[in-house]
Amino acid sequence: MEEYYWDTQLEYLKRTRDLYYNDDYLEFLVKSVWKISKPVHMIDFGCGFGYLGLKLLPLLPEGSKYTGIDKGQQLINKAKEYFRDFPYETEFFVADTEAIELESKYDVAVCHAFLLHMSKSKSMLQRMVESVVNDGKIICFEPHWISGMSSYEISGYNQSQLVPLGILQKLFEETSRGGKDGNVGVKVPQYLSELGVKNIECRVSDKVNFLHPDKNQQEKEQLFSSLKEEGVGAKPVNKDQFMDSLINCGVTFKQAEQQYEAELLFSQLFNMESSLLYAPNMKITYGEIKRR
Repeated sequence: MEEYYWDTQLEYLKRTRDLYYNDDYLEFLVKSVWKISKPVHMIDFGCGFGYLGLKLLPLLPEGSKYTGIDKGQQLINKAKEYFRDFPYETEFFVADTEAIELESKYDVAVCHAFLLHMSKSKSMLQRMVESVVNDGKIICFEPHWISGMSSYEISGYNQSQLVPLGILQKLFEETSRGGKDGNVGVKVPQYLSELGVKNIECRVSDKVNFLHPDKNQQEKEQLFSSLKEEGVGAKPVNKDQFMDSLINCGVTFKQAEQQYEAELLFSQLFNMESSLLYAPNMKITYGEIKRR
């Protein structure tokens, strides 16, 4: 049986999730925006190692429950291990989220950086909506790659020297045709509206990561490692292969060469002593299920 890719990516997931949110902002969302004031049963689609459960359960009213579903056996094993010593009622299933049959019994359906991997993200949202009781909520934490790419700043260089947004916008739109849509975060509100979800709103994640030479050494090493895991300042590999892949996506030879040079320069400049600011701008869309 072919190994499930995300089962091999636990360390990446652990090191990069906290680039997106400050805990006090999540608390603000739970208590002041979503106004969850009584125990809820939450289901997490593509839960991975249970990141959202670990973040949200301590903020939810006492008695709340958490169910996680993921295709990765190793991820689910790790989630069970993490939650073993916590006083929360949890359950985890290894299952294909696109095939599993679920009852409409959950108060809140959530996902995190999940829909971008779905070839039919709107259909997946429909399944999420169908799992929620009337008057329940759906909450999606999903990226918008192009806004994230516009949110780099490294001291001493113009952003356009390192991240040429024009070509990236074209590439990200082209990538979405292949099934992985990194811009889905800005499409979720419209999809939910078309699915009949009400009172739809969208927020943006608050975390701004600032790496600088005067930062505490341990914090600096941790943040630098997380940023590298996320692909910030990654060195492009074989130039010919790199350019061929871009040209196959419809860009010109000159544009591909410029993109290679920009990414190479970024990789050469970015190190632990850099002054770099990065704001991921994860989109957080939520709405209410109102059935007649």
